[in-house]
Amino acid sequence: MSTSAKGGWAASGGGGGASMEYVSTRGGTGTVDFEGALFSGYAPDQGLFMPQHIPLLDGDTLRRWSSLSYRELVKELCSLFITAELIPRSMLNDLIDRAFSRFRHKDVVHLSRLKDGLNVLELWHGVTYAFKDLSLSCTGQFLQYFLEKKQKHVTILVGTSGDTGSSAIESVRGQKNMDIFVLLPKGFCTQIQELQMTTVIEDNVHVFAAHGNSDEIDEPIKELFADVDFARKYNLMSLNSVNWSRIMVQIAHHFYAYFQCAPSLDTTPLPVVEIVVPTGGGGNITAGCIAQKMGLPIRLVAAVNSNDIIHRTVQRGDFSLSESVKATLASAMDIQEPYNVERILWLLSGSDSHLIKTLMERFSASKSLTLPEDLHRKLSETLRSCSASDEDIVRAMQRCWEENHYLLCPHSAVAAHYHYSQPDGVPRCCLAPASAAKFQDALLRAGLVPQLPPEITALTAMETRSTPLDRGQDWAQALRGWIEAMAQWREARGHCLAASGQQGITGQGVTQT
Repeated sequence: MSTSAKGGWAASGGGGGASMEYVSTRGGTGTVDFEGALFSGYAPDQGLFMPQHIPLLDGDTLRRWSSLSYRELVKELCSLFITAELIPRSMLNDLIDRAFSRFRHKDVVHLSRLKDGLNVLELWHGVTYAFKDLSLSCTGQFLQYFLEKKQKHVTILVGTSGDTGSSAIESVRGQKNMDIFVLLPKGFCTQIQELQMTTVIEDNVHVFAAHGNSDEIDEPIKELFADVDFARKYNLMSLNSVNWSRIMVQIAHHFYAYFQCAPSLDTTPLPVVEIVVPTGGGGNITAGCIAQKMGLPIRLVAAVNSNDIIHRTVQRGDFSLSESVKATLASAMDIQEPYNVERILWLLSGSDSHLIKTLMERFSASKSLTLPEDLHRKLSETLRSCSASDEDIVRAMQRCWEENHYLLCPHSAVAAHYHYSQPDGVPRCCLAPASAAKFQDALLRAGLVPQLPPEITALTAMETRSTPLDRGQDWAQALRGWIEAMAQWREARGHCLAASGQQGITGQGVTQT
């Protein structure tokens, strides 16, 4: 027997790992399987891939899953969205175990229960101290599985507002069949975030420091993906949260948060837990919406900084750009164009790809959109939202330290700000996307003392490598040139190795000379 979906969704059956296919939110492409969605950035029609059907879980399944570890939840959820024909279940389990093998915490993630009912789910125990390590470590394993099977090479293009770039680099560094090109917004990341990218000296890692903001660096990436011939020739793909695999793994955050914070699962209907999600590009909140549609009884809150387009969209239906991106303490959320909103609107519209195509093309042309009344009503029934200023962030960080001697990163503090503004009594979990150690300036602004792990301290003494992209330069053309040059270098190197009879590859894909 199925539970009814919460928060404004109409429950829909179907789906499941046995027949899972993916469609574009804009309806201009045919269906693809998980492998097809994994190796894509934007769909060819510029939409985003989504499961054609969302599996609906019943109450008995939720109660059974409630005792699972985070690692086991990821395995169960991924098996619903990846057919056993593509990745057999035993292999899927192995890939996920491998993905989490470098995490510092034995449980992969950790819930800290603090005073005043503040529950903080620490998603940052991976190599780069950010939540993106969770989804990208899995995605890197899935990619490697298919690439080795088919002896194929891909070119990964990533724009980052802070943490995505370093997590993506760590997930594929040294791999022989992937080149990764990362664009970071110079001056908009913290020093630690930038060093986590520029200190990785590997043949397959190429970092570009662009003199622009997070939204501006997305433009050349979109341009290259839109060039279908170029994208096909060089097997372009993305590891931003446009990639479905990222969203899929992040669904587990919400299930684990729910099971950790629900007072009891012995009641019918099951109790509701509020999940507060610090929101930038919207990948994590999209994963929450999918979890909700799967029958998980959660109430979602999108918590944003002063770049409040999602807050305005939820409150007023105003999906429009502000005059400029504001630089805030929660720098990874300094985003004006949260592309995953398209996925949420597609879900809420009943998979109306014609409507979504019309709305998104209108937004792309004018950077201003008022949601249709019915769609806005469904959105505001599904999501709550709040916006936090830098002053709000500082106060939340200070209060959490004073009450708990617990350091919050500024993004986590956006969620804590919402919690502190609410009356007591509602079971609630705040997702913590990054370690406070990565944001020394924000801690100092709050009058707090950074606590730096040795791995982060060591970054400042390491060699760095990056290529500048200046204002006025054609960034898309520069990237084309680099991608073409690397392909030629790789081909010439392959011929040399073949001629000399060398394999040239170690277990990590790095040529030994």
